[in-house]
Order: sequence, then structure tokens, then C-alpha cells
Amino acid sequence: MCGIVGYVGTRDAASIILDGLQRLEYRGYDSAGIALLDHDEIQIRRNVGKLINLRHSVDEHPVTGSTGIGHTRWATHGAPAEHNAHPHISMYGDYVVVHNGIVENYLELRDELSAEGVVFKSETDTEVIVHLIELYAQNGAAHNLTESTRKAAQRLRGAHAIVVLSKRSPGKLVAVRIGNAGGVAIGLGHEENFIASDIPAILEHTRQMVFLENRHIATVTADSYDIQSLGGEPVTLEAHEIAWDPVSAVKGEYKHFMQKEIFDQARSITDTIAGRLDFEHHTVSLPELNLSAEHARSLNRLVTVACGTSYYSGLVGKFYIEHMAKLHVEVDYGSEYRYRDPILDAQSAVLAITQSGETVDTLAAMEEARHKQALLWSIVNTIGSQAMRVADGYITMNAGPEIGVASTKAFTSSIVDQYLLALYLGQLRGTLSSEAQRQYARDLAHLPELVSRTLECDSDVAELAAQLYQYRDFLFLGRGINYPIALEGALKLKEISYIHAEGYPAGEMKHGPIALIDERMPVLAVALKDALYDKMISQIEQAKARGGIVIALATEGDRLIQTKADYVLYLPETPLLLSPVVAVIPLQMLAYHIAVRRGADVDQPRNLAKSVTVE
Repeated sequence: MCGIVGYVGTRDAASIILDGLQRLEYRGYDSAGIALLDHDEIQIRRNVGKLINLRHSVDEHPVTGSTGIGHTRWATHGAPAEHNAHPHISMYGDYVVVHNGIVENYLELRDELSAEGVVFKSETDTEVIVHLIELYAQNGAAHNLTESTRKAAQRLRGAHAIVVLSKRSPGKLVAVRIGNAGGVAIGLGHEENFIASDIPAILEHTRQMVFLENRHIATVTADSYDIQSLGGEPVTLEAHEIAWDPVSAVKGEYKHFMQKEIFDQARSITDTIAGRLDFEHHTVSLPELNLSAEHARSLNRLVTVACGTSYYSGLVGKFYIEHMAKLHVEVDYGSEYRYRDPILDAQSAVLAITQSGETVDTLAAMEEARHKQALLWSIVNTIGSQAMRVADGYITMNAGPEIGVASTKAFTSSIVDQYLLALYLGQLRGTLSSEAQRQYARDLAHLPELVSRTLECDSDVAELAAQLYQYRDFLFLGRGINYPIALEGALKLKEISYIHAEGYPAGEMKHGPIALIDERMPVLAVALKDALYDKMISQIEQAKARGGIVIALATEGDRLIQTKADYVLYLPETPLLLSPVVAVIPLQMLAYHIAVRRGADVDQPRNLAKSVTVE
């Protein structure tokens, strides 16, 4: 949930950057820093904790200059500490970097740089970026900031937003966006320009903004900006006029909040992982859960209670926790749980999943669990909510504000939270081998990049929506861990387009729903290359034999599926346990684009509320 602010112009950069960072505090962070260029000297101030600590440091030891960058950090690699806070400076002090994202190949790059004599001062992945830039500048880029940054960026795996400052290039900032680790907006002013990861940071100063797209690099001075692809081709982007009101500002260049929140997911997942997964030792830390290894081993079952989308998230989490932690899991609707006198005891844990933390049915289920002396946990997105306060321990989604009523990024973040929980329980209960733990952790580290790649299918989904938006009934099918994704895909379509849709486990199709299939009912099948692939192909063939229109979600490289389905949406190959996070994204997009085609109110669908606080 990091924030980036940059400034180049004629005014005092420090106050502009600090004020901008303050407007991004809602995103969450554990440290902050600022770097300014004053003549030929880079001045850096960094602090752990809230931004007020950084302000005190700047007051006590002022920094001056009219070019600078600032950052609020949520720890991924390396604990919250001053030496791990951004900005990071190169070994010879010529270059400074701030960064959002995860450098997936940072260990490989770190070893390479160490062999070149680079001495590291932090445990972060970000530090490899600034050393790479300096190395390329020394080895032939002639201190050209744009070219050395381009070369460094081309070495990085993962999704990134990067801003670079150098005393070798005064009056200039270079920004890079790769994938969807967060936005990069260039704010256009008079004899000054701005860079920010989020619009509210710089809205006070300008309404004219240009938004970098995937694999763009921008060179920004006080009176100009130049954008190219990472390959070096010139790029022309339209400047957007942003409304002054803060709600519209958060929406930015997107037409609806739901659309923005779909595209937020690479970043929100990164933020969910941040500070919890040790990328070097492949361990998970969840201190807010307040759980000892002894207590974890004493548990004999876990009950997940939730409503709506959160319930489907719990169905995915059941696969994780049973597989990794070998703990029996039941998933119950919060609205029904307390009415059947559930059996609970001190060896039971109850996990409540609620985006708002105020869902009345889920809170009632938590009250029942408390009454029966079960261990009580919650997964919430809203800090300080009731579900967080009454639990014995909690995990925050870290998804950031979700304004669209139909949940998107909170859904995927809560799935990732349960993956982390399963890994953590597996560690404590001793049910994971070191090799399995290492592999699951590595898989999770690659997830933001897989999500970023999946988001690139938006134009294909929009074209598909144009073919399907007039149908009145849909059937969504999935098997195994992706059966809950069929349920969630159907729910999204119902919620925002008002089309009747049902989700089913594909094996149940022949036990009833097959009677409905004809040329008027599109069937969407989640048919990824996994152990149940052949069975999904069989379901597709049965639907086609009855005249059904079949849309398949398939794994890249699967050519057989093209001979079976009418439409195919390809997804990057993803580890099985994490495939639901990737598979749900095109279903969110499909619901969105169909709803837009039908003229529905996407962000505030009729009869629905973001937080259901009445029974």
C-alpha cells in the first residue's frame, strides 16, 4: 500500500512531497522517506512509523531543493526499519530510487551485483534497482538517467512502479511502470511537473494528468515530459482533466470504481503479502493472530463464517487450510450459522471473513462462537471495525478502500490472506516439509505478476461482452478449487448486470442444470490445465451437444479447448492453489463490461449495500 510522490520545478520540493504523502496515508504504510537534490548533493531523510516522524526529522534537519521524491513503504523484503525505508541510494551516492512492487528475481540480481563489488545497506529488493542503474550508467550509458534506468528496468521480473532521481541529471526525474503494481500519474503544471502513484497526492497542484501504461518509461523535467516504451519507441498519451472533488479524484482515469478496483488487484495482493512473507526464508509471520505453536497443534477443526462473496472466498480457503495445515475446515453462511446450534469447543477455531467488518450476520456468528468458547479470528479490510475488535486475532486484507458495492479486490485479497494463514498454520503445526513450504512461498511471490498479466485480457473480455450482453441466463461451471470461482462469477453477473446466473460444480450439471441448456443459455466453464481438465472437457462437450454457447477460461497454450468452446479466454499458467485468484479476474471484467453495455449502475447496483448492517 505504498505511496510515491515526485516533484521537479522551482518551488520547495520538501513541503509539496510531504503534503502529497500525507494525502496517501489512507493506503497504509510502516515507514516513510524523502530525497531532495540541492545543487550536487542528494539529501535523504527516512523514519519508521507515521509520517509525522519524518516531518519532525525534516524540521530538525531541513532538506532543501526543487527536485525530489518521497515514499511511504509497507514492508515486503526486510523489516520496518530506517535502513530499509525508501528512498534507497546507490553505492557511490549518485542515484536514488523509490519503488512499489516486488522484484521477483532480486536474490539473483543481488548475487550478481555483489560479485561486481556492490555493498548492500538494506534487506530490501528495491535496493538492487538503484545499484543496477548506477552500474549501467558507469558501463556505457554515459550517465544518461533514462537509458540506465531503462536497462535496469528490463532486468526486473514482476510488476513495478519506479521513480529515479540523480545528481548526474539535475532537474530531471525518470518514472517507469511495468505491469500493475500501482499507477504512475504525471501531473502537468506551469514551470513544474509532478509524479504520483495516486491522484489525490498532487490534485491540489494540478488537474491535468497523464497516466503511464504497462512498460512505459517517462522522463520528466519542470517544463517537459517524454514518454517511451521500454523498448525505446515514442509513446503519445492523452492528458486527462481530473475533477476537483476527492471521490472523482480517487477514481482517476477509470469510468467506474469497480473498474479501477479490478485493476488495483496486482497492487492490493502485493500489499496483502507485504510484511508477512519472508521471501528469503520462505516463512510467514502473522503476529496479530496471537497464536502459539502449541495452540495451533491443539486445534482439531476450523469453521469459516461469511456472507456473499466472502463465503465463496472461504470455500477457496478451505482447500488451502486442509491441504497445507491438515486441519478440517467447514464453511458456513454467517446468516444461517447461529440458527442451528453449532458444535464448537476450545479446540475449534472460527474464522470470520468480512470486508467491512460490520456485516451483522457475520458478527452474530462470531458472537455464537464466542459464547461457545471457540478461538475467534477475523479477516477484515476495515481497520478498527467491530469484527476486528471482538476477535482474538485478525488478519487485515490491506486492499485499500473498496467503493464499488460488488467486491473485487477485497475478494482476492481475502483469498491471499487465507493462503498466508494456511502456510502459517502449516508452519506451526509441523505439517509442511521445508521443500513444500519453500515452493508455496515462491508461488505466492509470483502471484502479483500473474495477476498483472491477466489484467491485460481486458480488451478481449470487452469484445466478448459485446457478443453476450443481451442473453438473460448464464450457467457458470467449475471443479475442484475453481468451483467457488464459478459461484463468484455468477454472483458478479447477477449483482451488477441484473442477469440471472447460476454457479455449479461442473460434475453436478447432469444432475439438473443440464435440462436448461440450449442456444439461449451461455455456459462459462473454468477449464484450466489441472488434474480435472479432462472432466471439464467432458462437461463442455455435453453442453455443446445440447446447443449451449460455451465460453472457456483456459491455460495459455491449450489448443484443444479451441476446438471445443465457442469463445476462449486464455490465462497465464498458474500454480493450482493460486489459480482461483487469476481465474476470477476475467469473470469480474465480464460482469463489468456486460453491465456497462446494459446501462446498469455498476458501482451502486439496485437494492444492494456495501455493508449489510441489518438482518
